Amino acid sequence: AMKINQDTVLRGKKVTLVPYTAAHVPRYHEWMQSEELQRLTASEPLSLEQEHEMQRSWRDDADKCTFIVLDSERWPGEAEENSMVGDVNLFLTNTKDPTVGEIEIMIAEPSCRGRGFGKEATLLMMAYGVRKLGITKFEAKIGQENEASISMFKKLHFKEVAVNSIFQEVMLRLDISDQERQWLLEQTNHVEEKSYAELKQPAEVLDT
Repeated sequence: AMKINQDTVLRGKKVTLVPYTAAHVPRYHEWMQSEELQRLTASEPLSLEQEHEMQRSWRDDADKCTFIVLDSERWPGEAEENSMVGDVNLFLTNTKDPTVGEIEIMIAEPSCRGRGFGKEATLLMMAYGVRKLGITKFEAKIGQENEASISMFKKLHFKEVAVNSIFQEVMLRLDISDQERQWLLEQTNHVEEKSYAELKQPAEVLDT
């Protein structure tokens, strides 16, 4: 099955979301060598080969939707690898309720943190989830010590619903009422949806 977002680019003001491809893996792999990021994302370091396998599974699994977050000022123009700032994921793993999406955001580039990149990327992904994937409830699980991320989700109307002291995680939740849906679409009405294949054409072709 073709992944729904395989050719989707979501272009916002600060960030642009593009599908996660094999070309992004080396940079991604480099990020994940960071102990801080391993801790914040509760993940184990993988070899480059394992990271490539992971990317293939992301591409092929129906219950995951992922985008790489690029800096809108840099791309298109600079190479994608040099424009990457993080990733945003949606897991549709609740078999009883396909309208629940668990959202995850990582701004891996330290120079890009605290600049609103994570917030815009999360809003873009949420609007995409609501419009294209039929999501009506979002959940986020965040390490208790990750205060910046917790406060960002609260600004996006998420409420803290549980604390898992074993995993030291906070669970936040947002139900998309009509009012929330309206707000979300207003927050993202500047976003342009484009074709990844077309945008990937060399820049000089686009200029003519």
